[in-house]
Amino acid sequence: MEPVLEIKGLKTQFQSKGGLLTAVDGLELSLGRGETLGLVGESGCGKSVTALSILQLLPKPAGRIAAGQILFEGRDLVKMSAAEIRRIRGNEISMIFQEPMTCLNPVYTVGFQIQEVLRKHRQMNKREAVSETVSMLGLVGIPEPAARIDDYPHQLSGGMRQRIMIAMALSCHPKIMIADEPTTALDVTIQAQILDLIGRLKEEIGMSVLLITHDLGVVAEICRQVVVMYAGKMVESADVKELFAAPAHPYTVGLFKSLPKIGGKEGALSPIPGVVPSLLHLPAGCAFHDRCSKSNSKCTEEPLWREIRPGHKVRCWEPES
Repeated sequence: MEPVLEIKGLKTQFQSKGGLLTAVDGLELSLGRGETLGLVGESGCGKSVTALSILQLLPKPAGRIAAGQILFEGRDLVKMSAAEIRRIRGNEISMIFQEPMTCLNPVYTVGFQIQEVLRKHRQMNKREAVSETVSMLGLVGIPEPAARIDDYPHQLSGGMRQRIMIAMALSCHPKIMIADEPTTALDVTIQAQILDLIGRLKEEIGMSVLLITHDLGVVAEICRQVVVMYAGKMVESADVKELFAAPAHPYTVGLFKSLPKIGGKEGALSPIPGVVPSLLHLPAGCAFHDRCSKSNSKCTEEPLWREIRPGHKVRCWEPES
């Protein structure tokens, strides 16, 4: 499948009070045209920083891309000027952020905020922008869209605000949509509606989706490929069916074991022991080894990123067979 986005050896760092922190270390991934790729891991593993690196939205001067390439249709986003990035951001690559209430401006109507994107990137006049905004709100399932364009964010429910964010992200018919925890804090019924909406619109528009989540159920629902991250590094990458059938890295296995099961005994969850290490004080070798039941003396050396089955890669000395 032709890649629309390729990340090669990405290293993103932040200067903190405690020292230099590497939030993403050596990330490699390829997003095919029309594909949905899941980026999975615990909070703090580098998922959202990866998205901010792609869009060049890292807080300055603390954050910087120290190494690597981010190739969008063969063009390296890292080397682009600020003006070139602004033409791509929100137009060819868009993003749904985690919490719509903090991303939507509370003093402007939701209609105005979508129209602003259309007038900036698609050079529409006011009448065209209003008409397209109503059309986009209807597309994402907002009832009575012509009336809703005059509402402010606080007048809408969480699910409605998330739909507004999706409408804004899709308004320029992007080639890539980055969805950062798009169903966080939504109830189960609304989660299902949002996932169905993203899947349907992906097919209608023909875009690629990079889904950032910690929810393996969401990954199973809409992804084709999965990359699992831990402490800033990739630890496993595979086709979604292969990953669910035969997870290889002990961390991925632990994620599956910690999921509740239908018909399981009360209190039968098996959590991963320990806590995620500080990125400022990572253990030598494999960052997961002090939480891993299979660790041995070799795990204090950095494990290789290697293919154990066709299309299935893992960073571990003792992967599950």
